[in-house]
Amino acid sequence: MLVAAFVVCFSAPLAAREFVVGLLSLANDERYSTQTTEKGYPDRPGGRSAAAALVALEDTSFALQSAGWSRGRLVVVEAPDMAGLPVALEGLLKQGIQHIVLELPAAAVAQVTASARGKAVLLVNAAAPEDALRAAQCAPYLLHTLPSHAMQADALAQTLAARKWARPLLLVGPSPQDQLLLAAFSRSAKRFGIKPVAQRPFKLSNDPRERELGNPRLLTAGLDYDGIVVLDAVGEFARDLPYRSVLPRPVFGSNGLVAQAWSPWFERYGAPQLSRRFLKRAGRAMGSYDWATWIATRALVEAAASDPKADVLQQIKALKQGSVAVDGYKGQRLSFRAWDGQLRQPVLLTHANGLAEVAPIEGFLHPRSVLDTLGFDAAETGCKTP
Repeated sequence: MLVAAFVVCFSAPLAAREFVVGLLSLANDERYSTQTTEKGYPDRPGGRSAAAALVALEDTSFALQSAGWSRGRLVVVEAPDMAGLPVALEGLLKQGIQHIVLELPAAAVAQVTASARGKAVLLVNAAAPEDALRAAQCAPYLLHTLPSHAMQADALAQTLAARKWARPLLLVGPSPQDQLLLAAFSRSAKRFGIKPVAQRPFKLSNDPRERELGNPRLLTAGLDYDGIVVLDAVGEFARDLPYRSVLPRPVFGSNGLVAQAWSPWFERYGAPQLSRRFLKRAGRAMGSYDWATWIATRALVEAAASDPKADVLQQIKALKQGSVAVDGYKGQRLSFRAWDGQLRQPVLLTHANGLAEVAPIEGFLHPRSVLDTLGFDAAETGCKTP
């Protein structure tokens, strides 16, 4: 039921000690279906991210060798369905693999996290932005490298506030995932003084009685607003929204200007070189989910290489206390938050052909780190596990 593949090795004697990273994915994850990836929704994965982990192992080969490992290896395991995830995790642990990157949706991350309780393992969530995983469903051995919904919403709200576009029209879809996006944006709007002029529901439907709910001109008529924030977890409605509103206003959220972990248009701090390395290996542009897997793998290597004698629990402690930081090619060393395991990081505000801004936006301050203006701070965290 499980498929293992994608092994990368560096030249070394056959008896050399390996540093092995597991990448756990789900066969029926619809986000990676051909029908979804071909549409290229801006806030969805562009494809499987094993290539990003391989690039990270190549990038950190010197650190591995300096710490006594002369080869790095990636083991990719794909569970056939949710029921197969505990078996997949157990299979990795039986191989002695304690460092595992999760390319899974939120429900699957929660299931694997529960299955790993009491075991010596370090899990890194690289593909689920849901805030609950950083709150009620958190765990001391679970870290996160993909920006959370709260971080994305804060980046958007900071941009709106800085531009003085504080009166947007809010368009929200009907799905539970859309409601999660709404909860995150509502929190951010209150935090940064954004006051939507109205909130209107959209719905894509073949029912003639509901066609007005999918009509951008009808949904954007009769109001004055600074911009349009569209919250569409699937991306189908948001895809057709720009340039179809009644007023000539910018679009934010699930299309238009989108808050991302990475963009091939980011051209500072060595980012183009990373994007080119990934493009060469994967045959496509690097996106946010790819970067999250890359930085997750890199963080695992850095934690192990910083103290080769440390066990996995000590490595987790070093990462969450900030004694191990990681270069994410975003202009500064990145560290994990002690209270919920989220990676602090700048968030890129991107559009189809470029980069508009990098959050935190200048002028938004924090007593410890301006990166903590994005997402849940220590005082407001819902994570009760130290």
